[in-house]
Amino acid sequence: MTTPAQRLKTALEAPGLHLMPCCFDALSARLIEQAGFRVSLMSGFAVSATRLGMPDTGLISFAEMLDQLRNVCQAAPGLLVIGDGDTGYGNAMNVQRTVRDYARAGAAAVLIEDQVSPKRCGHTKGKQVVGRAEARMKIRAAVDAARSGADDILILARTDARATHGFDAALERCQDFVEEGADIIFMEAPHNETEMAAFCAGVDRPAMANMVRGGQTPMLPPRELEALGFKLAAYPLTLMSAAIDAMRAALAAVADGQENRVAQADFEALKSLVGFPDYYEREQAYRAAE
Repeated sequence: MTTPAQRLKTALEAPGLHLMPCCFDALSARLIEQAGFRVSLMSGFAVSATRLGMPDTGLISFAEMLDQLRNVCQAAPGLLVIGDGDTGYGNAMNVQRTVRDYARAGAAAVLIEDQVSPKRCGHTKGKQVVGRAEARMKIRAAVDAARSGADDILILARTDARATHGFDAALERCQDFVEEGADIIFMEAPHNETEMAAFCAGVDRPAMANMVRGGQTPMLPPRELEALGFKLAAYPLTLMSAAIDAMRAALAAVADGQENRVAQADFEALKSLVGFPDYYEREQAYRAAE
């Protein structure tokens, strides 16, 4: 039986770009799986927002993220989930624990980044990164943890150095991560298509793009991202932002006495989505004879 990591590696070796609407809880992961997507990233920004109602500034804990990841993987077992491991929640030893526990939770890959702690969203102000040598050692620790023992997980290495040190320095860090054995490389927030193309050409690994509407990287259609050389395209806020707008519209309608005008899933579809039919079937199988 193949592991999630093995299935993700096979998918990345095949031609084509993988679109990744990002999940933030069990229900969003199940919807992504049912819509036919193969891969999703559990977004730290979205989990911080939906679980805590707080910004992505390092306030959410390792235990909370791990718990959310476990729920996501259990709810959508056919979905290849990349868990946002942020900075690894400490030093190299913490990074190794994060990698191993994310693997045991069912993740196909874990994202580890080079920001200082507490970290913050890659498209907001105030970011700082650790030194180049420390960043490299963290990825080495992550790869060592992923390759030792029974746990199997891919390492997605991220740098935020474009914002603090410029493009060339960020690319050098990406190349360091390749040398350390990272499986997927992610440079956060390149500023234009020229930088995006140079990033993809400069790393001998599958490259990830982060598509944030209103962010610092151009929003490009999938065919252009693939032509630039990307293998993964993450949409970290799309589902959460759409849900926020839908809930606001529904709240306004209810406040207006117009609940009947709210577009919503019918009750039977909702029960099916969360698993009532399967539950009833299994319940019946274990019903004691009268």
